Amino acid sequence: MGGAAGVGKQFESALGGGGLEWQARPAAELVGSGVPEVDRATGGLPRGCLTEIFGAASSGRTSLLVAILAEATAREEVCALVDAEDAFDPASAAAAGVRLDRLLWVRCGHRAECALKAADLLIQGGGFGLVAMDLGDTPPEIAGRISLTSWFRLRRAVEHTPTVLLTVARRSNAKTCASLMLECAREGTEWAGMAHGRLLRGMRVQVARRKPGRAVTALFSARARG
Repeated sequence: MGGAAGVGKQFESALGGGGLEWQARPAAELVGSGVPEVDRATGGLPRGCLTEIFGAASSGRTSLLVAILAEATAREEVCALVDAEDAFDPASAAAAGVRLDRLLWVRCGHRAECALKAADLLIQGGGFGLVAMDLGDTPPEIAGRISLTSWFRLRRAVEHTPTVLLTVARRSNAKTCASLMLECAREGTEWAGMAHGRLLRGMRVQVARRKPGRAVTALFSARARG
């Protein structure tokens, strides 16, 4: 006898014939990302799980991160941003709707390993609706040195908590440890003004869900603010 039924019979025999009830892991609660197009494609961001956002420079990954922070702080949640490369701009984030009074900004001074430790401590401490780790400006070869064991430890730490754990980078690093993987790519840019005095008005961003299930894409506009 093979498969799950055979394994179940072996357990029942070892336990003296008592019946076993197999229970699936409960589905994670999903929350909005602040981008309706992305939410329609993905269902939202899962609590108690690791979500990975990645893409090249100017791919829209930071715009998506800021939208997620704005949405979470609008829900009155306390959020933490672990900033590996001191890239966060509070003024532009506030202009995009992020409530800075609901955000803890952790600056790591260009040390990716410190960012990982800080994220772990924040999750273990509890009380955060969202913990985001921004490795977007960290060189890929340095971010790639973070072992899968470390990512697995973060994934296990956030399980059974109400926290959305988010990481942003140029390339996928968490891989199998991520429950949701979103790849960002720039589809086009919008300019205002003449050729010698043009200003960037915004860009079109494609977000592709790489995990779970089949690939699903969404398009949204990221508008420049000034």
